[in-house]
Amino acid sequence: MFLYEALSPAQFRRAKSVVGCARDGVRADHRVDLFALSATSVLEMIGPIRNARGERLDFTFHAGASQARDIVVIGHGVTGHKDRPFLIALADGLARAGISALRVSWSGNGASEGRFADSTITKEVADLGAVLDAFDGWRVTYAGHSMGGAVGVLRASGDARIRRLVSLAGMVHVRAFAEHHFGGLTPGRDLMWGKPGCVLSPAYVDDLRTIGSTATLAGKIAVPWLLVHGTADTIVPLQDSRDAFAHAREPKELVEFEGCDHVWEPSFTPRMVEAVVNWCRRTAS
Repeated sequence: MFLYEALSPAQFRRAKSVVGCARDGVRADHRVDLFALSATSVLEMIGPIRNARGERLDFTFHAGASQARDIVVIGHGVTGHKDRPFLIALADGLARAGISALRVSWSGNGASEGRFADSTITKEVADLGAVLDAFDGWRVTYAGHSMGGAVGVLRASGDARIRRLVSLAGMVHVRAFAEHHFGGLTPGRDLMWGKPGCVLSPAYVDDLRTIGSTATLAGKIAVPWLLVHGTADTIVPLQDSRDAFAHAREPKELVEFEGCDHVWEPSFTPRMVEAVVNWCRRTAS
């Protein structure tokens, strides 16, 4: 049940600032029990999240158990945003299991402030740091899809505030990814995958070339790590996750879905959600 209609005007204003920093009011599809949020003072705690450049990050909070201070922060991939159906399904599944979740759009993507032309892995790593700042004192698990997986490895390898890590079809060999998918494009002119508004930027290409690969950083991840990948992924090859897994420390787990593509089709989303939720339960501290 969504109970926002019973809120006082003051509670509703606070809710709007938290539930996705909504521009059009609180929507039922955010699936947040606002009374549960009030019980844990989350409404007062979060407020707008801004990165180091002052750009507001659009997010949606899914409330879990009312007194728990565990949260899974969910990050999207390149040219994506927080409202991709499989990310919503993951957040909903976690919340039903009593685990709070936060879906966030990186700066320059979705409804977040900033320019897409400035979007790079390095900038998104800093965006994730701003989210971690907002949840100071919480036990944070980070789950990143595709390029969001690389963001997680880079952040978690040097930031102890991430207590667990989940890579969903996570990108590892980022330079190879750029060369394979965008090597024939002209930066500053051509569209990434033909998507309107997603011009391949020189900053993005330079950043991926500089990073090269996150495989060697995998050995620096000192927290439980779940990697989930489909064998039919033509965007980020399964070998990326296998290479990261080979470098990673224990405890680690790799789940492979036979016949699954990069966006959990055909019909693999429920299995992906189940795998993440069950792993979160097993590794809960």
